[in-house]
Amino acid sequence: MELGLFLSMLGFLWVAAITPGPNNMLLTASGANFGFLRSLPLMIGIMLGMQLMLVLVASGVGSLLLLYPSLHLILKIAGSLYLLWLAWKIATAAYEKLETGDGPQSPMPFWQGGLLQLVNPKAWLMVLGAVASFSLAGAAYQHSILAIALGLFSVNLVSGIIWLGFGSLIGRILRSPRAWKIFNLAMGVLTAACVLLIWH
Repeated sequence: MELGLFLSMLGFLWVAAITPGPNNMLLTASGANFGFLRSLPLMIGIMLGMQLMLVLVASGVGSLLLLYPSLHLILKIAGSLYLLWLAWKIATAAYEKLETGDGPQSPMPFWQGGLLQLVNPKAWLMVLGAVASFSLAGAAYQHSILAIALGLFSVNLVSGIIWLGFGSLIGRILRSPRAWKIFNLAMGVLTAACVLLIWH
């Protein structure tokens, strides 16, 4: 893949990765509630889920969504229900001081971060758009998919660190249980609002 095309692809992926969406709301809430280090498995799960999705799309599975609109509808419904469940869990999360390190609650495990990608329409559109726009035909196809995978990994890593760091910073600023409740409620509402983006 030529450098100009690779940089264009990075720009496309960066905009998709850094803008607010289900992954970023989840990382921010987890960073605030559990701290940066305890939330890293969630970020890794999100990144692995995105790479798995890229493999599926590059293998042709993503084209099924284009051929069968009913599958897209099922994905949207499943994604909406999962996001609403996550929003409820975030909004009702109990207060936990970050200094304790091992409270009764634990952050979402990495496999749930990966699972979210399979029902995350924003992630599907990001990967479908990348493969459709930036993969090369013929013998160069596999190399271009590897370049997309590298780009996807890079932007998800940087974006994830930024959103986790933002959440961790908020977690250190919020000191009272009341402030935590307000923050978690706001993050729950923002996560639920991502459902509107799915149906837009």
